[in-house]
Amino acid sequence: MKTTIVGFQRIGKERELKSILETYFKGETDEKKVLEVTKNLQQKHYSIMEKYIDILPCNDFSLYDSMLDTMWMLGIVPVEYIDNELSELEKYFAIARGYQSEKINLKAFEMKKWFDTNYHYIVPKLTDNLYLKINTNFLEDRIKIAKSLNIKFKVNLIGPFTFLMLSKPKIKTIYDFKEVILSNYLKILEFLRKENIEHLQIEEPALVFDLGKKEKKFFKEIYSEVLKYRGEIKVILQTYFGDVRDIYDDLMQLDFEGIGLDFVSGKENLRLLEKSRFDREKIIVAGIIDGRNIWKSDYRGVVDVIERILKYTSQDNMWLSSSCSLLHIPYTVEVEKKIPQQIKEMLSFAVEKLSELKEIKDYFSGDSPPKTEFFVKNKNSIENFKRFVSEESTKVEIDSIDKSFFNRKIHCRKRSILQRKTLNLPLLPATTIGSFPQTSELRKKRKDYREGRITKEEYEDFIKGMIKEVIKIQEEIGLDVLVHGEFERNDMVEYFAEFLTGVLTTENGWVQSYGVRVTKPPIIYGNIRRKESMTLKWITYAQSLTEKPMKAILTGPITIINWSFVRKDISLKDVAYQIAFALREEIDELQKAGIKIIQVDEAALREKLPLRRSEWKEYLDVAINAFKLATSVIKPEVQLHTHMCYSEFSDIINYIEKMDVDVITIEAAKSELSILNSLKKYVRKREIGPGVYDIHSPRIPEVEEIEDLIKKILTVVPTENLWINPDCGLKTRKFEEAIPSLKNMVKAKEKIISTLKKV
Repeated sequence: MKTTIVGFQRIGKERELKSILETYFKGETDEKKVLEVTKNLQQKHYSIMEKYIDILPCNDFSLYDSMLDTMWMLGIVPVEYIDNELSELEKYFAIARGYQSEKINLKAFEMKKWFDTNYHYIVPKLTDNLYLKINTNFLEDRIKIAKSLNIKFKVNLIGPFTFLMLSKPKIKTIYDFKEVILSNYLKILEFLRKENIEHLQIEEPALVFDLGKKEKKFFKEIYSEVLKYRGEIKVILQTYFGDVRDIYDDLMQLDFEGIGLDFVSGKENLRLLEKSRFDREKIIVAGIIDGRNIWKSDYRGVVDVIERILKYTSQDNMWLSSSCSLLHIPYTVEVEKKIPQQIKEMLSFAVEKLSELKEIKDYFSGDSPPKTEFFVKNKNSIENFKRFVSEESTKVEIDSIDKSFFNRKIHCRKRSILQRKTLNLPLLPATTIGSFPQTSELRKKRKDYREGRITKEEYEDFIKGMIKEVIKIQEEIGLDVLVHGEFERNDMVEYFAEFLTGVLTTENGWVQSYGVRVTKPPIIYGNIRRKESMTLKWITYAQSLTEKPMKAILTGPITIINWSFVRKDISLKDVAYQIAFALREEIDELQKAGIKIIQVDEAALREKLPLRRSEWKEYLDVAINAFKLATSVIKPEVQLHTHMCYSEFSDIINYIEKMDVDVITIEAAKSELSILNSLKKYVRKREIGPGVYDIHSPRIPEVEEIEDLIKKILTVVPTENLWINPDCGLKTRKFEEAIPSLKNMVKAKEKIISTLKKV
């Protein structure tokens, strides 16, 4: 029996990857230093992994994103991104972040959520002018690092089927690009053969989607070629995030050396194994340690699953593994000093997951202490945690909630009339999503306050100063609905977690969201209540500084859940409704204080939507009802906004309508307005603000570019229903990027209005 993992954390214990790349993007260091730091980071990760596991992942590391690495490696990039005077790293990052100079103006590629996680991947564009030359530089460097350490490793590649299924064709369909992709993929296999690679992990998570005959035929066509040209390479097909019920029998017939199955999220995989049996000659990579949540495994349950799997294979052909990459959890619990011991004993971050794999392997190999001793520590931790939680929590009786709590009092059209009279907004009202740039000075003040170097009064005076300044900026730009900038918030979920019981935050629980963007997901462990007012002080102060309406901004129940680590044994409904009640109290407090616009963001509504359509209803019913429970208290004359990003809504539009919001703002520019096609009917009834420029890129959009986008939007959205705003919050940008972009946005809006008046 051997141990491995699908992939390891990238950002580092001290966020080394984020730090060096931010320095590079600011022009404060060069490419040589970036490659040196990232090489050292990979070596450090290998030194940790080899203490615990037998076969280490290679090429799971990325400077930004593995899908980006794959398109870069295969040359599946439009020619203009490669055939220019930029350096190699500048070209690579231009795909992800865009690039702007006097001679070059490249837009950033679209981002989407990676399956049902909070990680974002760069979406490949399939066009008629692809570069189509392979580039193995990054891959070669990573293999050299692994070889230099004399470790046993496998090379990780995202498979061609998943790559195509997640791509966005500009012409034709994904099926028309099969030969192009395969041709270059086979060249990569030839490169790996020359490198004498023994094991290749081809990742095909798209196999856990609902697959029809067409997709299954497509997959088999691809792999009849891949497996034919693999040579001596042992190919391990790796799946994760679910089960392979639609294609299990086909996988058994293909000549893979081994198959990786997720036995945590893929509940059906064990049943498939027992029903159809597993080829005993193949390696089974058993994903038995949860790679997506931070709770310690129940060893008794894990051992039971392994023993059931061993009925159909041998220990010699079993590799114990994580269920997916450890990219989705923090680095190590070791650095957390403030978490209560009863909770800390139950936590297992990336490094601790490696230790779990080793302990379980040792148990089966006979090298562990006696079995009773093996279970004692694990069992004690679980029982101590249960006692701690039961003392701290009292369950809310959610089933007895009156139905009136889920519905607003009057229809949206009647509310619209009241709100327009109350707010007196112009045509095409301009606003932002919420946050403004967080400066290094602000982050320093926040740290100084947390560590006791400045007083609460000094910190809050500083925040008030920033709010005052950003209101002045917005008024000068000409925005119609203002925001206070959210300078008091470290993160849109972590901030609210600090005001709730049953939720704790970490000191260093950083997780990569995309590129250099990292977050610290809170940990939901018990009963949730609002301790005190969360936003009232700041929004009422901001409103006192301006005659223009100010938006109060909260994070919605399902987004708080989806961007947190939730205890495994609490139902989604229990957690969502408890958070909803806390937000309901806050919302009522805000409207009683005279706030006329309240925005409840559900940016992550679709994020945890089950990958199987048959499971959607249960999740969506809870998500939408929790939102309505939180917001139905809003008075008809108070305007309810929500914000969503990186989502496709055509197949859940009925649920979006059930949310019963007055205005929805949504990412659209980065996805080139593709979202509008799914909202044609919706926007005839309600107001919407499709983003008119991409905030995830440092480039400043020209007035004409935004104007053209607004014109396209107006072919779908009635003028009276359209709001003008960026794609998302401005937190990750600099003021010198945000202000010119907003000025150009308002100028574009004014040009459109001028044209409309002439008509």
